[in-house]
Amino acid sequence: MAWGSAETAATALKDLRERICQYGFVVEQATAATVPFLWELAQLPQVTCRPQILLLLKNIADTRQWESIADAYPKLLNHRENPAAWERAAREAVHARQDAIDVLMSEDDTEIAHATTELARTLGRQPC
Repeated sequence: MAWGSAETAATALKDLRERICQYGFVVEQATAATVPFLWELAQLPQVTCRPQILLLLKNIADTRQWESIADAYPKLLNHRENPAAWERAAREAVHARQDAIDVLMSEDDTEIAHATTELARTLGRQPC
């Protein structure tokens, strides 16, 4: 994603999305560990898919699929593999790096500014 062509970056991001945030709302165990890498990529000017990365971070921050299921079926939280905890950790990872929003909002690229604004709203922040 960081140094390939736009087509290569889009394909790599699509593959990554399928592994860490399927359908735009189902996170996996590795999602939280991947979030810092996504934040770094979103800030690198040579990355051609930065707006899509920001929207992926927004999707991760929005996830509540497993927590909703756990509300109806609390025993889910007692399983060894706890997808509700994965969701929570992924959201916390997105929130932990949100200081980058201010820098991204200063970008001249309107797609990046729009995606950053969407992410900021999801995180409960007023973009500068």
